[in-house]
Amino acid sequence: MWNDFIAPFQSATFEVALQYAVLLSPLWLPSILLGIFWPLWVNYVRAAFFFSQKYILLEIKLPKETMKSPLAMELFLTTLHQTSGESTWFDRYWLGKTRAWFSLEIVSIEGQVKFYIWMRAGLRSLVESGLYAQFPNVEVFESPDYTKSVHFDPAVMTLWGCDFKLTKPDPYPIKTYVDYGLDKDPKEEFKVDPLTNLIEFLGAVGVNQQIWVQLIIRAHKDENKAPGHFWKKTDSWKDEAKKEIEKIREEATKPKKDKEGNEIPGFPNPTPGEKDKIAALERSISKLGYDVGMRALYMGKKENFNGATIPGMLTSFKQFNGGLNGLAPTNWSTEFNYPWQDFKEIRQNKMRGEVFEAYRRRSFFFPPYIGKSFVLNTEELATIYHFPGQVSQAPALSRIGSKKAEPPSNLPI
Repeated sequence: MWNDFIAPFQSATFEVALQYAVLLSPLWLPSILLGIFWPLWVNYVRAAFFFSQKYILLEIKLPKETMKSPLAMELFLTTLHQTSGESTWFDRYWLGKTRAWFSLEIVSIEGQVKFYIWMRAGLRSLVESGLYAQFPNVEVFESPDYTKSVHFDPAVMTLWGCDFKLTKPDPYPIKTYVDYGLDKDPKEEFKVDPLTNLIEFLGAVGVNQQIWVQLIIRAHKDENKAPGHFWKKTDSWKDEAKKEIEKIREEATKPKKDKEGNEIPGFPNPTPGEKDKIAALERSISKLGYDVGMRALYMGKKENFNGATIPGMLTSFKQFNGGLNGLAPTNWSTEFNYPWQDFKEIRQNKMRGEVFEAYRRRSFFFPPYIGKSFVLNTEELATIYHFPGQVSQAPALSRIGSKKAEPPSNLPI
């Protein structure tokens, strides 16, 4: 049997083929080596660049009265749409530079709800000036990273986490603040803010429990979103929208049959629903887009951890789900139904540790934790992350005790 196996390798044909392969190796060997080592090189120079950067976390304290609609947050988000830093191949593949990403975070620590923005330290002035331009009464200051005060120890605490995905293609918008009428800036008593339910839920978290929510964002560019590809290109967000619009129009102009069964050409006759879809898609791609990685964690000491909090947390995001698109949990959230599927929760604790580290590192677009991002425009992002007004009366929401005031102009010199 062994002789039968090695016989082909001892033939004259194989020896000739091997000689030709060696002779032609200057042609095919560089391609193979490039395919193997190029991704390693890119990851190396990127890692070196990331470690050379300083990162900070800013906490935003809200005034007692926040009268701005989410439109103000949308305008602020346009200032974060930074595509610079990777404009040339030398920047991207020799220096390892990438465009900046930010992490917009809403956190509940034992029911105390806070807003944070994580970023490269060099972009602090950009973020602060953008916030003060739209929200002059907020207070912004650098804060210690709350994630570093927690050590995930499966012996004393448990954790549940997940990423989020869109239920439909990227161009279809989720239910936004415009759909809730907040773009018209109604009076506080008439506001229906989709973020209120989430804030109230976060404020109800008990002792020795925390919920962390983050949206990791970067300016969207026409590039492949699948991890591990350096050359392959796919349809851009706007190209996807145009294809969806064409599909809807084709559906509205399908050929029909007369009484005799003969096919007759169709004519444009879209239904009201199809018209609304086209209008929503066109409005969606008219705004700036972001690549988004969305993640949520619930953790607590074993004696305080409440499994009923998990479905409650997921339900809090359903206000953003509409007829066109919505958010759904994905990744990390695998459950084992029987004890023998996961002996002593070894596999589950491994996943818990990984999602905890992914959150703490704000890692989504690059190693060590790469997720499948989706695209949201500024309107959609401002719906999920904005500063609620007086319509949210959660006592645990951190607000400034008193309103800032300018000193009198007639003070003596």
